[in-house]
Amino acid sequence: MRQPLLSEGAKELSYEIREIVKKAEQIKAEGQTIYWENIGDPIQKNHILPEWIREIIADLARQNDSYGYCPSKGILETRKFLAEQTNARGGVKITADDICFFNGLGDAIGKVYQYITPTSRVIGPSPAYSTHSSAEAAHASHEPITYKLDPNNKWYPDLDDLYNKVKYNPNVVGILLINPDNPTGMVYPLDTLKRIVAIAREFKLFLVCDEIYLNITYNGAKTYALADIIEDVPGIAMKGISKELPWPGARCGWMEYYNRTVDHDFSRLCAAIDNAKMIEVCSTKLPQLAIPKILGDPRFKVYREETNQRIGRRSKIISEILGAVPELMFNETFGAFYNTIIFKEGTLKPGQKMKIENEVVRKKVESWVSENIQFDKRFVYYLLGAKGVCVVPISSFCSELQGFRVTLLEEDEATLIKIFSSIRDGIVEYLHSVN
Repeated sequence: MRQPLLSEGAKELSYEIREIVKKAEQIKAEGQTIYWENIGDPIQKNHILPEWIREIIADLARQNDSYGYCPSKGILETRKFLAEQTNARGGVKITADDICFFNGLGDAIGKVYQYITPTSRVIGPSPAYSTHSSAEAAHASHEPITYKLDPNNKWYPDLDDLYNKVKYNPNVVGILLINPDNPTGMVYPLDTLKRIVAIAREFKLFLVCDEIYLNITYNGAKTYALADIIEDVPGIAMKGISKELPWPGARCGWMEYYNRTVDHDFSRLCAAIDNAKMIEVCSTKLPQLAIPKILGDPRFKVYREETNQRIGRRSKIISEILGAVPELMFNETFGAFYNTIIFKEGTLKPGQKMKIENEVVRKKVESWVSENIQFDKRFVYYLLGAKGVCVVPISSFCSELQGFRVTLLEEDEATLIKIFSSIRDGIVEYLHSVN
């Protein structure tokens, strides 16, 4: 081409959660049954929406107005409803004008990082959720800046690490939290959140909190929303219906801006994000119409609590199966529907393998692992070929740790036990295949 087409940041765009699917499809084509533990789609894992929710959506779909444009920032009545929900928490107060809708949180995430100056950075947790870390790194044309989540301390953030990286990186302008966390399933404690707010206040930063799993907690855990604890610090909460309704195919998420008038630069960022949606005309309309009718229905709270209890039960089953493997660093989960399992240092070695009966599949896996790849990715490929279980390596979540992420979504308990027993058996075989 006459001039280079790609920006330097394009090389930072990666999404292993989907990339592993390309490998799994090759295995599936050879007759292997695949158990998809790579992505958080409750519907794919046999979750059935209640009939009353589907009736609401069906009724809206019959209304001709559902098919037209809506206001660029989102339907006013829905934004008022969401503002009232946030205000009822008793923390920071917002109005409908402080809410803007997007085509899923992926769209929202891209917009936030797109309009921050290229030299400014948002520090996020590691292990990192790929959509955030890739988008932030791409905007800066540099690898992500992260603070550590500590597997030796329930995956809680290392606040000293966060503080020092903020202090000695003057280009850091914001702190990202994912609460409850993806990929670890950790829920941020209240004291930890207050300390992060204090760090943001001290260094004049804004906060971004991805709260897509805000109402998915179990086993006694409680989530504190950013609105609860942010006080006078500028911030953005990212929310949506893809996980807790769940309706991932709706591609419907929104941002809530907190304290947008306390800082001129932050106010300009919020305005730029709003203007970006003005150019696109609007976001998905039908799910916006459904939000007040579904989330405002008293049956939804009961449905969500029952669903959370089932996720919590599955987390206990997984803990019983994998928690006893001595070579693993295992933490129970309390929020979202993922678990990140780490191999203890030194347990993964070159040459480890699992027996793969299918000759074609074996040769495929051997060709994949012949490349210079991370040890945990090597394990993931063998698990896929030998057991048909598709998980995601943690080294792909912007982490130096070695492990893998699974979901807690399989509704059929017998299948759940089968999948995680296969993972356990695969781990044991793999780790003991080389002396």
